[in-house]
Amino acid sequence: MKKVNHFNNQELLKVDEAVKVSEELINNYFKMSSGQWLKNRYDIKTAKDLVGHEYIDGPFAQVIKYEGRKKDVPLGSSSFSFYKVCLQDDAILSAVSNTYGLSLEPFLLYILTHELVHVVRFLKFKQRYENSNEADVTLDEERIVHSLTHEILRSIPILKLNQVFEFYKDWIPVKESGL
Repeated sequence: MKKVNHFNNQELLKVDEAVKVSEELINNYFKMSSGQWLKNRYDIKTAKDLVGHEYIDGPFAQVIKYEGRKKDVPLGSSSFSFYKVCLQDDAILSAVSNTYGLSLEPFLLYILTHELVHVVRFLKFKQRYENSNEADVTLDEERIVHSLTHEILRSIPILKLNQVFEFYKDWIPVKESGL
C-alpha cells in the first residue's frame, strides 16, 4: 500500500486560513450570509481524517455527498444533503513541490474555493450531484466551476495567485476581446 503524505501542523494552519478566506469569498460572491447555506451542510477534511473511499488518485480534492439527518428524528423526510470536501494532501503537496512557482497558500485557496463552488452549485441545484460521475457532464461542470473560481479570485491581491491561474490555464476559458 502506498504511503500517503499528510499535511504537517504548519500546513494545517495554512489549510485553516484558506478555508476561512474561501468561505468569505464564496459568501460574498453568491451574496449569501454564512448561516444561509453553509451551516451544517458541508465539512472539509484532510487526508488523516479520510476513510478508504474518500481517497482518490489524481485530483487534489473531491466532494462526496452524504445524507444527513437530525439526531433523534427517524423520519426520512428530515434528511438533508451533506457534502464532505476531501482534500488529498499527498497530491497537493506533490504538485506544490514539483511545479515551479506554485505555493501552497494560494494553491489551497484556489482548491478550496473551487470545491465550495461545487457545493453551492449542488445546494442550489445548478448541478445534480448524481450526474457528477458522467464524463461529459463532469468535464462541462469542471469548466464552469473553474471559470467561476477564477472570477471569484481574480481581483484578490494574493501573492503568487497568478502562478495558480497559470497552473489551471487549460481549464479557465480565455475571454474573447471582441475585436
